[in-house]
Amino acid sequence: MTNREILINALCAVAEERGQLYAVGGLVRDALLNHPAADFDLVVRTEPLAWAGALAARLDGGALVPLSDTPGEEAARLVWRGEQVDFAAWRNGAQSLEEDLCLRDFTINALALPFADFAAGHCDSPIDPTGGAQDLRNRIIRSLPGTLADDPLRMVRAYRFHARLGFSLDAGTRTEVKKLAPTIGRVAPERISSELCRIFDSPRTSETIKLMADDNLLRYLLPELYLAEGVSQPQEFHHLDVLGHSFLALEMAEKIIACPETYFPVPEILAQVNGYLAEEGSSRRLKWAALLHDIGKPGTKNEDEEKGHTTYYGHDQLSRKLFEQFARRSRWSAADRRQVGVLIGMHMQPFHLVGARRKEMLSKKGVLRFCRRAGDDLFGLFLVALSDTLAGNPKHHDFMRGELVKLFVLVEETWRNDILPITTGVPLLNGQDLIDMGFVPGPLFREILTALDEARVEGEVNDRSQALQFARGFLP
Repeated sequence: MTNREILINALCAVAEERGQLYAVGGLVRDALLNHPAADFDLVVRTEPLAWAGALAARLDGGALVPLSDTPGEEAARLVWRGEQVDFAAWRNGAQSLEEDLCLRDFTINALALPFADFAAGHCDSPIDPTGGAQDLRNRIIRSLPGTLADDPLRMVRAYRFHARLGFSLDAGTRTEVKKLAPTIGRVAPERISSELCRIFDSPRTSETIKLMADDNLLRYLLPELYLAEGVSQPQEFHHLDVLGHSFLALEMAEKIIACPETYFPVPEILAQVNGYLAEEGSSRRLKWAALLHDIGKPGTKNEDEEKGHTTYYGHDQLSRKLFEQFARRSRWSAADRRQVGVLIGMHMQPFHLVGARRKEMLSKKGVLRFCRRAGDDLFGLFLVALSDTLAGNPKHHDFMRGELVKLFVLVEETWRNDILPITTGVPLLNGQDLIDMGFVPGPLFREILTALDEARVEGEVNDRSQALQFARGFLP
């Protein structure tokens, strides 16, 4: 018997002892959609903590967490062997289960089943006071009266359901969002970030973000992005303003993620790309970088009348700075903030290397420096660069895409054949060698050893004696 089967049997037994127990919300919604259930959302008349305690006793274990003892919001959670069970009492003075359901967020979540029916798989006739089952069949997300005003986070949650389920938001809900969008500032940043994370983890990020923009909510969530609204770009390389280009870059990133073999036909490179995308959070971070890579352009735009063109020198670094302001405000993890920051701050580097390769000026040393700066995000940088390219002037798509793939192949081969054997093998010199030569430990050590690696990659140093001679050049 699986852990879930044991848990369901235990819940049925507790219900027989204590009274009515109902499956509600997402648990019922997903059952009706034939989606696998995640956590258990359950409702009882009163005393949810006592229910959770009774379940823990029957399971002989689990972590019991009181979630709230505020009148009208009582709730408790039991976590057992990776399963999460939430018990909640009827909310805000509701006198019946139907009243409680009418106080929920969306009709598709205002559904309930006696737990015994849920456990037996009898889910066809839920308790449904708001028409949620019909909205499920029609694939519509409809908010219940007053719910968005009561908790503005539910506005973002509506779009998260759109991203996850592919349902449409009904017209009345969208109208309400447009009216209440400024109130999203009342919500704790961590709660918003959690919902946005789920949107960016979905396969419908681009269309969802555009829908949020159409409904006026996005500008209150990402004001840094809207600095780019109406900022024109040279038509030689772009056909959209910076904001439109940013939305399209996100769309292109999502297309690459969905079908990388279309864009990277070289088997060795495709394997590397697939490996990168398979890492936890990589696709989400890539999409964030694609959306926000140019938010520094408005602050760096310069019309060079003498040369007759527009420049955005340093926009990559300003974009990274503005992104980091947003990420800190949104309480992102340090790891996610760093990785997206690298992708944004270095997104122009592949294009610079394309130019160097065309001029036959791309050295192995240059590749080493680029790879070291990129670190684990090397492949992500090429994906961001390709997203950027495909969001530009269609006249340049095929050419620049081909150039980026050629560069990708060159960098990967140089890294694998010429750099990794040196950086992962036995070093010719170490810190003790430098001390024996008379150097004082400090930052100069890293400078010498880094320069030595570059000389070895270029074939200028091949053995220990040459390495010692090379290091002596740094003595005063």
